[in-house]
Amino acid sequence: MAGQPAGQGSFDALTARERSYPAPGAVHVPGWLSPDDQRRLVAACREWARGPVPMRHTRLPRGGVMSVQTVCLGWHWSPYRYTRTADDVNGARVAALPQWLAEWGRRAVAEAYGESYGDAAAYEPDTALVNFYGAEAKMGLHQDKDERADAPVVSLSVGDTCVFRFGNTENRGKPYTDLELVSGDLFVFGGASRYAYHGVPKVLPGTGDPATGLAQGRLNVTLRTTGM
Repeated sequence: MAGQPAGQGSFDALTARERSYPAPGAVHVPGWLSPDDQRRLVAACREWARGPVPMRHTRLPRGGVMSVQTVCLGWHWSPYRYTRTADDVNGARVAALPQWLAEWGRRAVAEAYGESYGDAAAYEPDTALVNFYGAEAKMGLHQDKDERADAPVVSLSVGDTCVFRFGNTENRGKPYTDLELVSGDLFVFGGASRYAYHGVPKVLPGTGDPATGLAQGRLNVTLRTTGM
């Protein structure tokens, strides 16, 4: 398979940023995706955004509309449940989660946790949420708790840098840690931090590299196991 993630190493050295552990079970690995990986992911996201269920601004139950745009793979997420068909968009079944992306998820878990996770090869994500952030887009602090499984969440970033706020499992207040997620970064959270509140208070426009194929904005792909 072409475009396998490069992992840590030379690209990490180029960025001169070190991995960090903002909370137990949460791991930030800078520069995990190589430039070729990032271009591949951007090209794939463009295809997924066209459908069969197109990328859209999700409408919340109380009438609000999310500032990020989202398209789903494998299972469709609408607040706050998973379905096979996008009944809140066009009724179509969402595109399948490609095996190469699921394999990236397994490699990401192995990279983040090593042997401490046990058999990382058994990690089986069955859905991905692809979020596009424009210059003014934000994501409020929330928990990823609509899944029936407590397997780790794998997050991949391409494009503009964002401020990522990673909090505690009890509420949206402090303590929390703000860190920058740069294009190519990997963030994994599971174990004691699986249900931590997290969000994106700010995107830093113009910080991405157009060589990724993304001229502006930020793409975030999160892999999850629904348990359904």
